[in-house]
Amino acid sequence: MAEHSRPAIVPSYTEMPLSYFTNSTILPTISSSSTWLYTSLAVLAALFILEQTIYRRKKANLPGSSWTIPIIGKFADSMNPTMEGYQRQWDSGALSALSVFNIFIVMASSNEYTRKILNSPTYAEPCLVASAKQVLSPDNWVFLTGKVHVEYRRILNTLFTRKALSLYLSMQDNLARKHFKIWLKECSESDKPITFMIPARDLNMRTSLKVFCGPHIPEEAVKEISDKYWLITRALELVNFPLAIPGTKVYSAIQARKVAMRWLENAARLSKIAMKEGAEPSCLLDKWVMELLNPESKGRKDFSDREMAMVILSFLFASQDAMSSGIIYAFQHFADHPEVLAKVREEQQRVRGGDYNRPMTLDMLDEMPYLRSAIRESLRLKPPVTMVPYKSTKAFPISATYTVPAGSMVIPSLYPSCHDSEIFPEPKKFIPERWLDPAGSAWSNPKNFLVFGSGPHKCIGIEYTLMHMACVLGTASVLMDWEHVRTVESDKVQIIATLFPKDGCVLKFRPRSSA
Repeated sequence: MAEHSRPAIVPSYTEMPLSYFTNSTILPTISSSSTWLYTSLAVLAALFILEQTIYRRKKANLPGSSWTIPIIGKFADSMNPTMEGYQRQWDSGALSALSVFNIFIVMASSNEYTRKILNSPTYAEPCLVASAKQVLSPDNWVFLTGKVHVEYRRILNTLFTRKALSLYLSMQDNLARKHFKIWLKECSESDKPITFMIPARDLNMRTSLKVFCGPHIPEEAVKEISDKYWLITRALELVNFPLAIPGTKVYSAIQARKVAMRWLENAARLSKIAMKEGAEPSCLLDKWVMELLNPESKGRKDFSDREMAMVILSFLFASQDAMSSGIIYAFQHFADHPEVLAKVREEQQRVRGGDYNRPMTLDMLDEMPYLRSAIRESLRLKPPVTMVPYKSTKAFPISATYTVPAGSMVIPSLYPSCHDSEIFPEPKKFIPERWLDPAGSAWSNPKNFLVFGSGPHKCIGIEYTLMHMACVLGTASVLMDWEHVRTVESDKVQIIATLFPKDGCVLKFRPRSSA
């Protein structure tokens, strides 16, 4: 019994002195982790506040979101732009603000502010899109300003004289007829319509390369550039992932540009050789070289193969994307308005006298006012380029109450001016007749027809574009019938650098019995 009454002994391993807790490493670990957490949160909060403060300071009194999504801003909207989204931004004010990836953007919707941006080279220079200089090369002439840009335009203007255009038109007519046969054959063999977007782009690319480079560019190059140029188009969306790393659109576009430049530089080299040997000019490059060789010609004489190739590359961008958009919508508008197409055909019959095998000439085009009006109206209704981003090179006092901060993107919008109901009554309707009266509102307000821009960077190939479209549409109207197969997306717009029907424009071609 004595043994059972002895007190219990606590095992030694349960004896924990107070010093164990006071010297423990547990509390410092928790404290350190908390400090880093709270510090990180404080830094992020400070950066967020700083970002919002800078945005609101730059925005000042302009319409637009009162705060911006951290870091990305309206990136999601920019990745999938819609005309409805643009319209909401335009409707918010003559000037409005937004931010994408911390790029502060001022968008102009009124004709006054749009033209002011386009005509203020002292304050703003074209940047097209954020990735444009990476894709087209930063020393491309389209990004130049001042005297250097003027020197380029002086020589390039000589490539679009009436004599030069006559040479190009004969090639355009010949190539258009070849492509019509391809479209007719494809529709006949399948008895199905075709999605017109790709065939139209192919027509424009091949025509452009042959008109610009003539015999100096082989078929192999035409095919390779045509196949790869779409990569350049995709990278020239308003917003893209900014780093040119493998797998991105910008990286792929740069590789496509390098391929195109190799062929185009070689074409410039061959043109110089041919012209020095006395060959007759047969393309735009030849015309350029002859101007350089002309002792009476003023301006620069030392354009390198690379400089000439970069100009052709920029021409391809305009002709491939903007002109493709223009031609696709013109085919769609003509098909959707048979009364317009009938008038075009009546005019073609009168001017051509029933001889539809005779190539189009500039004199013939001069006698086709209705065709020219219909093309002009199609371009007004669906201007290929809705806006042309610029960058403010310094603080830009664009209005009496607002100054665009230096380094901001400032975007003149062309679309609203072309849809101004005071200048173009019923602006959403396709009415070619509005262009037939020289004293009418359309012609009396040329400042609103901004399809080709304005100012020192206004499109240099206006007459070339209108001539090409007239050649294609005029000749197509007498050689083919085409039906627009409407879908639920026919009237919706897809924005890929330029505007396209969202369904790609589905057409079915048939040979015209009277052709």
